[in-house]
Amino acid sequence: MNNLNPKIIIILGCILPGLFTGVGALPIFSTKSVSQKILDSLLGAAAGVMLAATCFSLILPSIEIGGGGIGAVTVTSMGIFLGGVMIDLIDRYAPHEHLITKKVEGKNAESLKKIWLFIIAITIHNFPEGLATGVGFGTEDINNGIAIALGIGLQNMPEGLAVALSLVRENYSTKEAFIIAGLTGLVEPVGAFLGYGLVSVFQPIIGFILALAGGAMLFVISDEIIPETHSNGYERQATYGIIVGFIVMMFLDILLG
Repeated sequence: MNNLNPKIIIILGCILPGLFTGVGALPIFSTKSVSQKILDSLLGAAAGVMLAATCFSLILPSIEIGGGGIGAVTVTSMGIFLGGVMIDLIDRYAPHEHLITKKVEGKNAESLKKIWLFIIAITIHNFPEGLATGVGFGTEDINNGIAIALGIGLQNMPEGLAVALSLVRENYSTKEAFIIAGLTGLVEPVGAFLGYGLVSVFQPIIGFILALAGGAMLFVISDEIIPETHSNGYERQATYGIIVGFIVMMFLDILLG
């Protein structure tokens, strides 16, 4: 990895995590049914990975960059809060349908076809993850970006499977389900390059931008993933999935950091 041009690492790191959504959807060609218990456990693990990435690769570096004092914690806190508000506003006004609960939210949702509500929901979900990856690569520590990219890639796999399975249940063909699941991950590179650009342009406020991405991730974890994995009667399995995912990402972060 050290022999590669850093620019190539950054480009690959911004693009590949989104493609893992399609990789995760591959099992749809061999089975159209995965038990809800397994799916909730896997999605729980995805939430755990995202939570650890948020803590160790975004929020803690944000505080460290600011010097670790009260001022740094204040700036980081503002970034976390505004990151959550940003995604909340998008979630509140963009019409979409939740992955598992099928709850429809946003303005003018009734005028859109169900599949578009679903795709918009995944876009809202994936964009903060891409943003976090790009922001990670925008810091001077490229290993931080690699850790986030690996973590996001890992957690995208069960999401890709969940998307494909949901589409098959809506009478989409296996091929269509796989293609759509893969396409939903393509918004992540957009968010990644945007995040990288923000950090590159606004170096003086890099700590704030890291915290902003962290707050966006926290909102998605709390508002979307955890509630959906706890809505089918397998709360305990999903909770252990979160713990395992958190531990895996913590090891990745330490090994690469």
